[in-house]
Amino acid sequence: MYRSDYQKKLTTASRAVERIPQGGVIVHGMGTAEPPALLEAIADRVRLGDLKEIKVFSLLPMEYAARTILAPDLSQKIDAYSWFVSSANRELVQRGLHRFVPNEFHQIPRLIRDFMKVDVTITTVSPMDESGYFSFGTINDYISTAARYCKRLIVEVNPNMPRIFGDALLHVSEVSAIVEHEAPLLEVIPAAPKAEAEAISHLIADMVPDGATIQLGIGGIPNAVCHHLESHKDLGIHSELFCPGMHHLIKKGVITGRRKNLHPRKHIFTNALGDRQMYQFMHDNPSMNSYPVSYTNDPHIIAQNDHMISINSTIEVDLLGQCNSEYLGGYEFSGTGGQLDFVRGAFNSRGGKSIIAFYATTHHGQVSRIVPRLGSGAVVTTPRMDTHYLVTEFGAVNLKGKSTRERALDIISLAHPQFRADLLKEAEEMRLL
Repeated sequence: MYRSDYQKKLTTASRAVERIPQGGVIVHGMGTAEPPALLEAIADRVRLGDLKEIKVFSLLPMEYAARTILAPDLSQKIDAYSWFVSSANRELVQRGLHRFVPNEFHQIPRLIRDFMKVDVTITTVSPMDESGYFSFGTINDYISTAARYCKRLIVEVNPNMPRIFGDALLHVSEVSAIVEHEAPLLEVIPAAPKAEAEAISHLIADMVPDGATIQLGIGGIPNAVCHHLESHKDLGIHSELFCPGMHHLIKKGVITGRRKNLHPRKHIFTNALGDRQMYQFMHDNPSMNSYPVSYTNDPHIIAQNDHMISINSTIEVDLLGQCNSEYLGGYEFSGTGGQLDFVRGAFNSRGGKSIIAFYATTHHGQVSRIVPRLGSGAVVTTPRMDTHYLVTEFGAVNLKGKSTRERALDIISLAHPQFRADLLKEAEEMRLL
């Protein structure tokens, strides 16, 4: 019965996008869920002048989006919006050709449900099973909500997309059109950590107790931390992102999830970005459970796991303890993402810790990441009231419960020694000392 339904809805990419209306609102899957055939078909319609004044919403656009709907020749023809900025659209956002929509990641499903009228959702899914279910695979986040609050849902079936469990299944009866297209899943290999990451990782590993549930952000430092957790026992995962470092710890027997309060023995995430080996490990693995970001990143849900340890990074920190994790050189560089979600959720967990780790300097040691005040035009990603632990290669400090004077001195202790005298002088002028 389900195979018959499947065949009735099976079509080509060009035919599937024919019913996208002029001026329509489109939401597409992010990261490894970018559907290349459908994105290319939409771009072709726009280039032909057959589709005009559409609005397209992305988050962390990557290769397939960059070479289709975000191609330079379409920047004046597609009204593009982004909930998070990546290298694929950073220049376009800075030039005002794409619009950035500020948000906390866990709220995006509600923005879609309550504040938007989505005409078409497109995303990549795994092949259908005998019961008529596809899986959203490596990417769940907001796309599972957009799939159910749109007028028309088009899926691109890719045999390389892993079948993932949890709240990640989509029935063929919910789908308007199906396109089959095999393409490699985009791989994201973490940047090699700097030498300073060794000291940072040691400090953080010592702060993680056995049985803790961890969340890791993206980047060199969070993945370097995983290699220093190999002697730990019974760690769990409740994370926005599932990354190669976590895959490594599961195979080592370090991550078991046995001591989690929520979903024991299950690895909970909303997105996964890594390499082919990680995707193969995830496929049809009942321990891998994906949920919408409105669940994984809800601070109230996060806090229900005891000893929740959140590990993220930032661009700069000022002497008040404010963290700017998204603005660089006066422009939007990335986005808030789920940082604040997990900062708040981890701190409210019994025995939990929110850790923001960063290198003390940048530009080959010539610029301090610890500054008196955030730079011109910078934004506050994590407010000073929420900042818990800060870690650099020079140490770790806990800001909670401390006066502005104590905070300033602690933060200055994390700076490179060559910048501390100037920071102390600035702190005095700011009447913090």
